[in-house]
Amino acid sequence: MIKKIAILTSGGDAPGMNSAISALVDTAISKGLEPYLVYEGYKGLTQGNFKKVSKHDVKLISPLGGTAIYSARFPEFADVEVRKKALEKMHNEGIDALVVIGGDGSYMGASKLTEMGIKTIGLPGTIDNDISSTDLTIGFQTALNTLVEAIDKIRDTAESHERAIIVEAMGRYCGDLAINAAIATNAEVLSVPERKLEESEIISKIQEARDHKNRSIIIVVTEEMYDVNALAKKVQAETGIDTRANIIGHMQRGGSPIAQDRILASQMGAYAIERLMDGENGVAVNIVDNKLNTKNILDVVKMERASKDKLLNEYDLTK
Repeated sequence: MIKKIAILTSGGDAPGMNSAISALVDTAISKGLEPYLVYEGYKGLTQGNFKKVSKHDVKLISPLGGTAIYSARFPEFADVEVRKKALEKMHNEGIDALVVIGGDGSYMGASKLTEMGIKTIGLPGTIDNDISSTDLTIGFQTALNTLVEAIDKIRDTAESHERAIIVEAMGRYCGDLAINAAIATNAEVLSVPERKLEESEIISKIQEARDHKNRSIIIVVTEEMYDVNALAKKVQAETGIDTRANIIGHMQRGGSPIAQDRILASQMGAYAIERLMDGENGVAVNIVDNKLNTKNILDVVKMERASKDKLLNEYDLTK
């Protein structure tokens, strides 16, 4: 029987995490549970950095960006001896279950704790939308909005000065942010991990866009694929088009979450508590075709990346 639960956020922060925390606390108290917040992710879990909270403590955090209970990269958690310290801290506090909000790496930590006897459940919190078991992750929609607004503003100045501008989006190995932003802003060129263009192909597409009398040319790429500043110089040298690079960077992580992310996070948080109380353990919450479900958390980590062909075809139709 679960009496006390702990909640932590891990990995990169994402808008909407605070809404999830608020919903988890509210639902837990409504179900007769005692919620504890863990500060600084798995690092805080190992150090016993817990705080018992009330509904009042989390009432006003939903509009805030980032995570109110902080996050920390903590690779040491892969060590079983370090995890044993975390278990000891949890047992000392009488905590029966743990809710982890984060991405694949955070899920892996939760799965390891499950193997050691702690009841766990994961919520997908990452702006990259790179968890294959769910259609949407907490934070993705806000980050996409931020990226689209940035590209719209970049388009204004590119149009004014007849420039090509390379925009680097976050996402790492997942192109969801870049693809969706390119569709929304009618970007002329798109290169993502799922369909990477050679630099020569990018230059050819830029030249083609200028031949079609485009004053402004937006090239959207996913981070870590190119040295975008060097690429901009190469494009300008080979085409004669004034070309700049713009790395949007961490502003995609920040800012107040939009309504869709607050609602998604709140729904997932409430659902997670209900599933824990129904005896589920070692699972992750997902939303598929607008319906919430759970899936074994280790299976989620091992899932192959979902195909982006449909999204890429949608982008191609805008060209």
